[in-house]
Amino acid sequence: MSSQENKFDKDERAARPQTIAGALGRLFKRLGVRASDSDLVARWPQIIGSEISNLADICAVKKTRSGGYNIVLRPRNPAYTLKLSYMTEEIKQKINKYFGSTCVEKISFRK
Repeated sequence: MSSQENKFDKDERAARPQTIAGALGRLFKRLGVRASDSDLVARWPQIIGSEISNLADICAVKKTRSGGYNIVLRPRNPAYTLKLSYMTEEIKQKINKYFGSTCVEKISFRK
């Protein structure tokens, strides 16, 4: 085996083409940078926890007029929308804690 083969591990590479956001998300993860919405999507279960990540997925991240962000969630079942609406403050706190600043202003839901 050559030293070139040891350098690249097949587990590290994806078998099919990737989006730029997905590739950058993994690069940011390796470097420890918390930078963007792609990072939020890539690490959603780790940031928010298994309870909430099993109930909803991120649908969109929109910038508000005041400079903050609106996170749009899509519940996996419409019945979870009410439960998630009671958890909006917890969701905001977890995301803001991860990024180290108050960036999320609003959590909204899409069917």
